[in-house]
Amino acid sequence: MSRDQDAILDEIFETLAALAPEIRASLPGRRVKSDETNPSGETRLEADAYADELIEEALGGIDGVGTYASEEQAEPIDVGSGDVSIACDPLDGSSNIKPNSPMGTIIAVYEGDLPASGDELLASGFILFGPILTMDIARDGRVTEAIVEDGEIDVINDDVTIPDEPTVYSMGGRVPDWTEGFAAFIEEVEQEYKLRYGGAMVADVNQVLTYGGSFSYPALKSAENGKLRLQFEGIPMAYIVECAGGVSSDGTESILDVDPERFHQRVPVHLGNEELIDTVEAKLAAHD
Repeated sequence: MSRDQDAILDEIFETLAALAPEIRASLPGRRVKSDETNPSGETRLEADAYADELIEEALGGIDGVGTYASEEQAEPIDVGSGDVSIACDPLDGSSNIKPNSPMGTIIAVYEGDLPASGDELLASGFILFGPILTMDIARDGRVTEAIVEDGEIDVINDDVTIPDEPTVYSMGGRVPDWTEGFAAFIEEVEQEYKLRYGGAMVADVNQVLTYGGSFSYPALKSAENGKLRLQFEGIPMAYIVECAGGVSSDGTESILDVDPERFHQRVPVHLGNEELIDTVEAKLAAHD
């Protein structure tokens, strides 16, 4: 990576950290639904729209960033002349605002145009709005975890690694909508591991990074590609988990190897310790 791209990445994550306290402070007054839906047909909260506008304005103004895209918008937006593209989920798990549960922001930084594959990913990260405001950044094959205080990044772990012995699992989708293969996987893991599912991908994946285990939003009977979007959630979170020593899969291959065909493309997502992801792939194959 060139020196210029290093500087761009530094500024992107520093800017996002600076925005985090403002996004968090804005949530109490924006818990209501807006009159709009996003391109995936989901009703937007006022908090979704506010976070999206805030992040677009700040990151789009960085020299070197040419494109800003979010799952709240139909198409990528040209914001400059650079060759770096940002794909963002401004408020992952925003439905958790009403019950006051954790949520976060996911960001992926790609080289070139969108949609892009894992090969074009330069870095990714997430902010977790939990009891503590934290940020995880995957870059150059390594994951760092930081506390964000007063908009500043304070690194507390410069080499995040998934524990060797997994203890938790989480999964999305309604049970009647699961495929036979995925139901067989859950039947096996629930005998040994603790269920942790909070409805925000950032929080659930952070549990996996902390305790070891697996996170899945699988292919469903009603939606063969599941719910999560490749550009905004699948690739960036897969990269974080793989950089931390874990494995990602769409059910057959690494999510980083999935070909991007559409901007809002969805993908089944399985993330976690290798032994668990191997198990889910085997169960899915056995019931195919």
